[in-house]
Amino acid sequence: MSQENLPIYSEDNIRTLDWQEHIRLRPGMYIGKLGDGSSADDGIYILLKEILDNSIDEFRMKSGKRIEIKVDEGKVMIRDYGRGIPLGKVVDAVSKMNTGGKYDSKAFKKSVGLNGVGTKAVNALSDYFRVRSFRDGKMKIAEFSRGMITEDHEEKETSDRNGTEISFVPDESIFLNFKYRKEYIARMLRNYAYLNPGLKIIFNGETFYSENGLRDLLEEELESETLYPIIHLRDNDIEVAITHTDKSQTETYFSFVNGQNTTQGGTHLNAFREAFVKTIREFYGKNFDASDIRKAIVAAISINVEEPVFESQTKTKLGSNDIGPNGPTVRTFIIDFLKNKLDNFLHQNQDIAEAIQRKIMISERERKELSGIQKLARERAKKVSLHNKKLRDCRQHYNDQKAERKAETQIFITEGDSASGSITKSRDVETQAVFSLKGKPLNCYGLTKKVVYENEEFNLLQAALNIEESMEDLRYNQVIIATDADVDGMHIRLLMITFFLQFFPDVIKNGHLFILQTPLFRVRNKKETRYCYSEPERVKALNELGKNPEITRFKGLGEISPDEFKNFIGKDIRLEPVVLGKEQTIEQLLEFYMGKNTPDRQLFILENLVVEETDIASKETFEPAESE
Repeated sequence: MSQENLPIYSEDNIRTLDWQEHIRLRPGMYIGKLGDGSSADDGIYILLKEILDNSIDEFRMKSGKRIEIKVDEGKVMIRDYGRGIPLGKVVDAVSKMNTGGKYDSKAFKKSVGLNGVGTKAVNALSDYFRVRSFRDGKMKIAEFSRGMITEDHEEKETSDRNGTEISFVPDESIFLNFKYRKEYIARMLRNYAYLNPGLKIIFNGETFYSENGLRDLLEEELESETLYPIIHLRDNDIEVAITHTDKSQTETYFSFVNGQNTTQGGTHLNAFREAFVKTIREFYGKNFDASDIRKAIVAAISINVEEPVFESQTKTKLGSNDIGPNGPTVRTFIIDFLKNKLDNFLHQNQDIAEAIQRKIMISERERKELSGIQKLARERAKKVSLHNKKLRDCRQHYNDQKAERKAETQIFITEGDSASGSITKSRDVETQAVFSLKGKPLNCYGLTKKVVYENEEFNLLQAALNIEESMEDLRYNQVIIATDADVDGMHIRLLMITFFLQFFPDVIKNGHLFILQTPLFRVRNKKETRYCYSEPERVKALNELGKNPEITRFKGLGEISPDEFKNFIGKDIRLEPVVLGKEQTIEQLLEFYMGKNTPDRQLFILENLVVEETDIASKETFEPAESE
């Protein structure tokens, strides 16, 4: 390129940003992805967590045993009863970068947040932000908008107990169409309660509290019967809870560092998985296969680390190799702990030791029985993938370390060629893949994992997602079921959810499965086009667009043109997360919705049927899924 064609680069191109400008310009550096609240790791939950972490740290420093949280629409309030921010530093603590009490190890030790960024990021990314500090009979209030102070109140007398209260409203210009989902917040708070026995967290009137730590967590999370009572071991700076279940095909882990839920694991979880295998092999004196030892394990591990190093600001993966400046490595610390505590426990509890050995032997036998089928299935999947018309892949994958947009990767599971064709032509080829189903998939409720390898659709989908061995290998961050909004589409949706619940429940538990919401109607006149996702939205559009607008009913995804489809799978995509509640186990859910109890389901549908008075005739009848 000649010099005269080079872009202009002069002193005018050099900019210095204020702290809030930098956060608002590059929010992903501080809170990860933005999102609209449909994923548990979306930015609006990180905002809440950043404030909550400070309150948790107060409890961990033996100050304050109660935290109150209120979420009303888009407004969040968090009140703790800790020491309170020193009144003279209230404004600086929430609005001056690199200012905070956690740089002083005397005031905070083994804390989650150590870089003084979290609260400032919340401030900068909020349309409204207020801090109130109560300390020794006095109160200080400061209010901000998008990081800029709007009211700096004088200190005044108060009878309120010591502590800090922060309220904020996320900026809608950054978090588009956001919505807080209470189930995600509740899950976060349950974890905080388990990790901090004795702490009472009250969220919109619901109390979260634990006395037995990680043992309570496992008891809450277990979906099926355990093969032996939960093993619960503790020592300074480490706690583990371990058991095996009777039906799971996978490994399930919950890992934490300094009270932070490390959903992506890290050095501590890797060390635990290695240490458990090593301890079991040495105890029994046999070189069992690691997969047989860990199959169907459900375990939780929590460690405390001085000055932890996380791989991102959102703190979901531990990168630290050392427990502290003068301590052992994380790996050595965990291996030594299990070698000592778990080995002693098994010697003292022979019945549990025998149950674990029986489980390993059963897993070994099942693995050998499946090995031939698996080998043939892999060869078939590999051969088919060379000419696989079912999968139209994207260029970046979730487990590709070089992928800059790996958190954005999505795969759409569609029905039929027309729907997959529309999505394929509309998608972002960098991050969005398409997997096309042929007709209705098999109802796999009650079947064994063997069917996944023998059924071509399931085998190819498993291969596309890369989840046969471990959830850590999942190639797409979001797995999206995209079916028509009719009876057949709903049935296919149920069958696919059943597939994941039956064989790969962690896809759902870890927040990776979604339903694509597409419009049912297009209402337009010469000046404006409205896409309506429900009957009330259609009626509203008719009333607001005047006389005789054109109305189109989209009966299937294939009827939506590729140009229009870009609106529905781009930045304005509407996703409904598939979330497991606590009322029923997976087995109970599958038995009710996919079993052979058709009369019970029909009664359930009749009792829960809601018909809009505006257009009763346009309603479709939903039929229960057949069990065949």
